[in-house]
Amino acid sequence: MKIEKGTTEDINEMMKIIKATVADMHEQKIYQWDHTYPSKEIIIEDIHEENLYVYRDENIIKGFVVLNEYQDKEYEELDWKYNKGKKLVIHRLCVNPKYKGKGIATKLIEYADIYCRDNNYAAIRLDTFIDNKPACRLYEKKGYSVVGALEFRMGVFYCFEKALEPITTYI
Repeated sequence: MKIEKGTTEDINEMMKIIKATVADMHEQKIYQWDHTYPSKEIIIEDIHEENLYVYRDENIIKGFVVLNEYQDKEYEELDWKYNKGKKLVIHRLCVNPKYKGKGIATKLIEYADIYCRDNNYAAIRLDTFIDNKPACRLYEKKGYSVVGALEFRMGVFYCFEKALEPITTYI
């Protein structure tokens, strides 16, 4: 298993995963994504900006995540607790439904923590659909707190944040 930057060669496989994920979410009455989002153009842009990371196991992409500093303008409406320093934002965390329940989303979130520390970010932010209970539980389990809720195109989304404690080395 490894997590690495996605490449243009990965696009078709990621689009298949998105399509399967949308169908799986809709079966669970989670309408966070649809046939227009995330689009192939968005995924291509994520790859070109070198923000997309794939979870590859046995040469199969089983999930991916986008890590960058982009915050929707609606984020300004919220009373974030951690405002000092750089903020990393998690976008488009996606696991192929064939591999759900295998800890892949957890590994991608843990990777975001490592990336955050390695690149001197002070906190991580993200949003997820209010009815995506599995995602909400996972973020809370990994130390994220709900800051508030915002309405986007597909409905109401919880916004989460987590500060990263500096790693202290004792000599």
